[in-house]
Amino acid sequence: MQMKRTKPYLFAGTMMLTALAHEARAHPHVFAEARLDVIVNGDGGVEALRHVWRFDDMFSSTVLVDFDQNKDLKLDAEELKEVGSVVHESLADFNYFQIVMSNGNEVEMEAPPEMMADFTDENQLILLFESKPKEELLLKGTTSFGIYDPTFYTALEFPDDDHLQVENLPQGCKLAVIRPDPDEAIAQNQDMLTPDFFEDASNNDMGKIFATRLEVTCEG
Repeated sequence: MQMKRTKPYLFAGTMMLTALAHEARAHPHVFAEARLDVIVNGDGGVEALRHVWRFDDMFSSTVLVDFDQNKDLKLDAEELKEVGSVVHESLADFNYFQIVMSNGNEVEMEAPPEMMADFTDENQLILLFESKPKEELLLKGTTSFGIYDPTFYTALEFPDDDHLQVENLPQGCKLAVIRPDPDEAIAQNQDMLTPDFFEDASNNDMGKIFATRLEVTCEG
């Protein structure tokens, strides 16, 4: 498929986040391992979420080819900056794949100021960014943190529970990593999984029912 070279659509063309969302048909084509660190201040408030995504070899190779402007088979500092900038712009409409809930209510997050890109020695693309809640978010009751792609094109997964961490967890709070069973999730939401859902998954918000999430429960 021919990539568009105009800057606003370069990464969207590579990652197929927008133009080809209708063709995804609820099937992931890009895979990434994720890590999430929730940073908590001394008052029990969430200061920031720190994300690290490590992409699969095939997608990383595609990005390398597409952004290697001087054709030296590596990405220099300026080329990596361009990757981060284009990803930042492309994911803005998707809330950077974040989902934060506080006692059943969705929490609005500020857009990260930037996204940083890097390439490992294994030629894997890594994206790093930090975001903050728009308003004060205290850890009271149950607060959950997760990531998912509403278009189902990108599969972001935490390879093990240690990839979900809380820094400065307040006393009296407990952590639980929730990994929904797909069959159970489908059974519990059968009335919402209509033919229209599978025809165009990008027009609904059901992907979150399959997303791995970190639940922080604080009493008092």
